[in-house]
Amino acid sequence: MRTDGTISAVVVGDVMLDSWLHGSAKRLAQEAPVPVMSLEATEDAPGGAANAAANLVALGARVRLVAAVGDDECGDKLVAALRLLGVDGDLVTVPGRRTAHKRRLVTSGQLTARYDEEDLAALPGTAERQLLDRLADALPGADVVIACDYGGGVCTPAVRRALAGTPLLVVDAHGPAPWRECAPAAVLPNYTEVVRLLGDDDGDVGDRLTYVAARSSRLLELTGAGIVVTTLDGDGTVLHRHGRPPYRTYAQPAPQHMATGAGDTFAAAFALWLAGGATPEEAAEAGQAAASVVVRRPGTAVCTRYELLRALRRHQGTVQTPERLAQLLDEHRRRGERVVFTNGCFDVLHRGHVTYLEEAGRLGDVLVVAVNSDAGVARLKGPGRPVIPCEDRMSVLAALNYVDYVTEFDEDTPERLLRMIRPELYVKGGDYAPEMLAETPLVRALGGEVRVLSYVPDRSTTAIIGRMRLLP
Repeated sequence: MRTDGTISAVVVGDVMLDSWLHGSAKRLAQEAPVPVMSLEATEDAPGGAANAAANLVALGARVRLVAAVGDDECGDKLVAALRLLGVDGDLVTVPGRRTAHKRRLVTSGQLTARYDEEDLAALPGTAERQLLDRLADALPGADVVIACDYGGGVCTPAVRRALAGTPLLVVDAHGPAPWRECAPAAVLPNYTEVVRLLGDDDGDVGDRLTYVAARSSRLLELTGAGIVVTTLDGDGTVLHRHGRPPYRTYAQPAPQHMATGAGDTFAAAFALWLAGGATPEEAAEAGQAAASVVVRRPGTAVCTRYELLRALRRHQGTVQTPERLAQLLDEHRRRGERVVFTNGCFDVLHRGHVTYLEEAGRLGDVLVVAVNSDAGVARLKGPGRPVIPCEDRMSVLAALNYVDYVTEFDEDTPERLLRMIRPELYVKGGDYAPEMLAETPLVRALGGEVRVLSYVPDRSTTAIIGRMRLLP
């Protein structure tokens, strides 16, 4: 890990160019009863190991991609696409080899055909030696290595031997068995690959979850891995590790044609979270959340760090108890994230609140909003307040995109919460100086900063409620 907290990752394996051909079909061909498509747009995106690398960059990692491409137009397009996405592509160009190219025909939003061009033979000797040299240069200092072995000829026995002993090796392979001698930290097979690995004819019958969970020990033995995560598409994943019961994550089902590249996204987020010190279960939840982002988008997509954090928070819940919130924030800090804290009654949310909360959300990675309880509001504001119950006030705040966590406190000041949460930044919205805030000395004593944010004139909950009460 670099001094700024950025995780360094190496991705090695089979790259490809994913092309999505979009158009509409309004008639049948004369030659045969097939639709005639009018091509309207083509979208190219990195696929396979290149997609895993692109997702790692989007998630905030420093990435080096070691792979091979052909000396063809497809390879040039792939290199250009990687450059646009900020991926450091250390690619060996192999004369006479075709860069893997997967074209998908989408007619009026429906996937109607796919056709592939690829060379699956192992890299020739000269290209393999060049790739091994680049891999040897890339591996020192890497926090995590992801091997993407899709049978495209890059992950040769020599490449696998070069990766043996890598401290944190995550393998995403169509055939994980050959990687056993590398003793990987984790392997990520899908259900079909698991059935093939087990050599079991019963894999296509009954409940997939029950089938996989009953074979944890065998999967760990056959792969030689510390962790096996079986991906089950719309059924989520099952994580296996020694001495623990299987752990399941839950997916949000999406159409199969929307899942292209979701496995690469899962691998990237899972590996990155492991490298950042997360438990395997936390890493699996991160991978699942990242995959849930990209399966909502057409084509081959990436998940950004911000999108992943938002998806994780939606999954674990925005409204939290103070005690659970303190635990969650410890996890965020372990990943080097900055916590911003604010508090208030928020009894009738108005433009002034929204403005300063949005500004506060841009000042860090995690925005926590603490809300005065109903009894607390009554003590502060007097009879007739609050107008809106605390549960409803918290629900409205939790729906704002830039609010990450909401919690409740019953005391007149948030001092107890501040001691529990220890925010890097405490913010309030208003027209006063930090020295005027009672919380300022405590926040500064805890090592935090205090800042007063934008004040929107003529916006006041008390004034709004007063005008409402004057209405006939």
